[in-house]
Amino acid sequence: MLIARTMLSIDLRVARVERLVQMLEQDARLLAVRLSPLSRERQESTKTYAAELVAKAKAELKRLRDEKAFYETAESGPHAAD
Repeated sequence: MLIARTMLSIDLRVARVERLVQMLEQDARLLAVRLSPLSRERQESTKTYAAELVAKAKAELKRLRDEKAFYETAESGPHAAD
């Protein structure tokens, strides 16, 4: 029962981070347009920050997927006899 609740939570977190990564990747195309009025230094700073944010979101997504796989493996693994 506890594993089922944890799986739901992990599934929701995976879905949210997947949406975040997708939004960030789609927004990358429009970022240059929004940054054009800024100075070259601020443009570079913002692009660097955006790239770091995408990298962190992808790392979190990988971590959550690994955690989900761990729980799925633990749930289907051998159990102690009663």
